[in-house]
Amino acid sequence: MSVESTTGPLTTESGAPVADNQNSETAGVGGPGLIQDQLLIEKLAHFNRERIPERIVHARGGGAYGTFTVTADVTKYTRAKFLSEIGKQTETFLRFSTVAGSLGSADAVRDPRGFALKFYTEEGNYDLVGNNTPVFFIKDAMKFPDFIHTQKRDPYTGSQEAENVWDFFGLSPETTHQVTWLFGDRGIPASWRHMDGFGSHTFQWNNAAGEVFWVKYHFKTDQGIKTLTQAEADKVAGEDADSHQRDLRTAIERGDFPSWTVQVQIMPAAEAANYRFNPFDLTKVWPHEDYPPIEIGKLELNRNPQDIFAEVEQSAFSPHHFVPGIGPSPDKMLQGRLFAYADAHRYRVGINADHLPVNRPRATEARTYGRDGFLYDGRHAGRKNYEPNSFGGPVETGRALWQSVEVSGASGESAAPSHTEDDDFVQAGNLYRLMPEDAKERLINNLAGTISEVSREDIRQRAIENFRKADADYGKRLEAAVQALRG
Repeated sequence: MSVESTTGPLTTESGAPVADNQNSETAGVGGPGLIQDQLLIEKLAHFNRERIPERIVHARGGGAYGTFTVTADVTKYTRAKFLSEIGKQTETFLRFSTVAGSLGSADAVRDPRGFALKFYTEEGNYDLVGNNTPVFFIKDAMKFPDFIHTQKRDPYTGSQEAENVWDFFGLSPETTHQVTWLFGDRGIPASWRHMDGFGSHTFQWNNAAGEVFWVKYHFKTDQGIKTLTQAEADKVAGEDADSHQRDLRTAIERGDFPSWTVQVQIMPAAEAANYRFNPFDLTKVWPHEDYPPIEIGKLELNRNPQDIFAEVEQSAFSPHHFVPGIGPSPDKMLQGRLFAYADAHRYRVGINADHLPVNRPRATEARTYGRDGFLYDGRHAGRKNYEPNSFGGPVETGRALWQSVEVSGASGESAAPSHTEDDDFVQAGNLYRLMPEDAKERLINNLAGTISEVSREDIRQRAIENFRKADADYGKRLEAAVQALRG
């Protein structure tokens, strides 16, 4: 990325030298302004357009550049070149974010954290767009807009409403597992450096022989897990809305580079059909006793962006950015995100968002027949804009990035298939029972604090009943806590 010179005269955007940057032109001293004042019009017009629309979700965030280093041989599972040998390093950019808050919201709030990682590989950019939780609220992208609407401001009141949140959660039992994560101790990380990250979805790896494996990614913080209680978070958010962003930036500035140990769970494709849980259900984990995590690398963040707007706000991640040896799974949430994320950036930043320095490939070159549109930089010069052609343009390789999977049955709207131990409550109950007593108490208090704000009894009871189905003690204690708060 070129850096503007700090020497020489101040100029307009077109390079003309500026004579006076303090006073606008007028028709005589004290007279009305003149539209011919090129610098004034240019500065005001630019100022009005300095902010692109904020992300609908994950608007509030920060990020840094880093390095991913391979520490284990995984070539029997994937042919991805950036994973091809121990010691190989790939430049990365990682953006952290909250989900529900606007661009001006505080960092220290109870909300999932986005964990969006871009690998600048020699085969193109690979984007792994996950969260700091291994699961999510819903399992089908059809429900995503409705879910987010409940987390955002109500169209009538203009405020976030507990009634909307718990009405949706109560009517969507599959949210119970993620809600238990969110209102537990890890719901408010002390910093981005002190939390884990997850790819969350299931992805495909395929090797040189064409064998297929299903994988889940885990990023285990080397700094250790640190969290905030609700009272601590309220204090931090009130005193420093930028707490997480400041923490990351200053840690890197002082050379305290945060790192994560990267692990994967690997499932041979043949085992998916009969696994006890649907392996493509985003509301479920693969228990570690079934598929133990295997260390494959280290991720270190070691360089701050120099311009937040150019490198953080305009950064664009999409889970459809795969490289040879890695691909999607039948996960219904992932399938929707393959379209939605890229489309969000086409709307928000522009059709050529991937041309921007933070988004373009760095270890290779993008060669396409796409032309024109907002932000187009004329990179193709006089080359042809169609394919096939006989003028030496780029051609297809004939080899897909991932292996095809067999499908069967009639087309139509359908729920995700259930496996032998699938229901919406079993893993939420398991998570609750794993917690020590003091963590359970904090979980109950956190949930009760927001459920008690709901005015309708039927919505409160429906929400509580989901937790009762996960674990009888869980529901009983939560109901008592809500009743105590409501008097």
